[in-house]
Amino acid sequence: MIRAKRPNKQRDFAAGGDHEATESAAGIARFNAKAQDRPAHGSSILARAREQQPMRHLAAILAADVAGYSRLMGDDEEGTLAKLKKHRRELGDPKIKERRGHIIKTTGDGMLVEFASAVDAVQCAVEIQRGMAERNADVPPENRIEFRIGINVGDIIRDAGDIFGNGVNVAARLEAIADRGGICISRQVLDQIEDKLELSFRELGRQNLKNISKPIEVYAIDFDGHGGPARSILASASLEQEIKYCQTSDGVRLAYAKVGAGPPLVRPAHWLGHLEYDFELPIFRHLLLGLARDFTLTRYDARGNGLSDWDVGELSLDAWVSDLETVVDAAGLERFPLLGMSQGCAVAIAFAVRHPQRVSHLVLYGGFAVGRFKRPSNTDADRERFAAMATLMKLGWGRDDPTFRQIFTSQLLPTATRQQADAFNELQRKTASPECAARYYETVGNFDIRPLLPRVGTPTLVMHVRDDAMVPIQLGRELAGIPGARFVALPGQNHIFLDHDPGVPKFFEEVRRFLKGS
Repeated sequence: MIRAKRPNKQRDFAAGGDHEATESAAGIARFNAKAQDRPAHGSSILARAREQQPMRHLAAILAADVAGYSRLMGDDEEGTLAKLKKHRRELGDPKIKERRGHIIKTTGDGMLVEFASAVDAVQCAVEIQRGMAERNADVPPENRIEFRIGINVGDIIRDAGDIFGNGVNVAARLEAIADRGGICISRQVLDQIEDKLELSFRELGRQNLKNISKPIEVYAIDFDGHGGPARSILASASLEQEIKYCQTSDGVRLAYAKVGAGPPLVRPAHWLGHLEYDFELPIFRHLLLGLARDFTLTRYDARGNGLSDWDVGELSLDAWVSDLETVVDAAGLERFPLLGMSQGCAVAIAFAVRHPQRVSHLVLYGGFAVGRFKRPSNTDADRERFAAMATLMKLGWGRDDPTFRQIFTSQLLPTATRQQADAFNELQRKTASPECAARYYETVGNFDIRPLLPRVGTPTLVMHVRDDAMVPIQLGRELAGIPGARFVALPGQNHIFLDHDPGVPKFFEEVRRFLKGS
């Protein structure tokens, strides 16, 4: 009950004698009686105010969207929308209701769903993805509607029917890195569902997700129970890869792995690498499998790429050389040959100059001594084009629509099949953020290791594709200025050579002869 405090009236009661006091007391009694017979107006206002205040609670959040939605809509707007509505009506919405989920909002191709239980959220996601796989079985890959799903458990804020907070943001970022038809979950989700659901998981490492302040441990649900496509591919080749982590002097966590049997061979990291997806996608797979037949190949994901930390401070040649030092020390390697590819050639050369006693041989493929921004042949138009490319990377790299990334792909892989081009577009999205891609492009473009070339005392083999559009062959010949280096021109056009390229057999033959003397 609410009582009003009115001091002036109380003084009137005291001055007015017994009669006035009696009348006043009777009036107060009547007021109190009426107040007891109806809800307190002030109390209802406070209750409504409490309802309208943002409420904070713990929840499991599922974020989902359609992979390649912009392209699908561009190809068939009405058909795509009709199919998406049908999938939601017949599969998605019933599964969400069955698992006691609450759809917070839908945004064209995406949705945000809240669950009270992480187990319910994951079960719902798995059932939806398995159901979509069945529905897509007879649909051509380019016409499939495939969901990507991210799930996180965290503190959220409910306000005006919507939900906000870091718990929601993490779920949305996990969805963005999930495979087509896949599910990514945070460590918090794994902790709550482990031993409760008959599922297998793949560790994707600590990921620095966009606009999330701290790295997130990420896992992918493994639907086939075999550790993912990469492990199956390796098993079919009687190979096994174990991913480990080490930390640099400036606190960056690097993922590295060994695969194969035979003498050691170390490949310095280059842009667009991912220890697992490199085996899954038909871009680097044939190269890695071919090398692993003859060597124990040690490789790692560069800072800002793949399974290594994405959100990093320094990007420079010195930092990349120091990262190579960290990895070979962690792997227990004392003396070894280096296989540098593209900008990895500069890292390999700088390491060999800094540690000549540790490098037995240098194999350099598709490399250059001076970056695109510092080449003397550049025109003003070239410099403007390079600057525009860096800007476009920041704007278009992370989008599902691969239109921009295809521009970049066509320079690296002009003879790629549709499947290979699509795979490389996907690799770009999975291996680096737009910001990091642009920083790499600018940093590598400013390389100039020409002063180091005469200082290399290591036996060196330089190979380059004759019609490389990304890195012209004359830049490879410049690397062959290393004292005693042997230069081999390979047939082909692709900067990243593919399994059907005419120079592939010659590449492996030259590497074996140079490193093994046979």
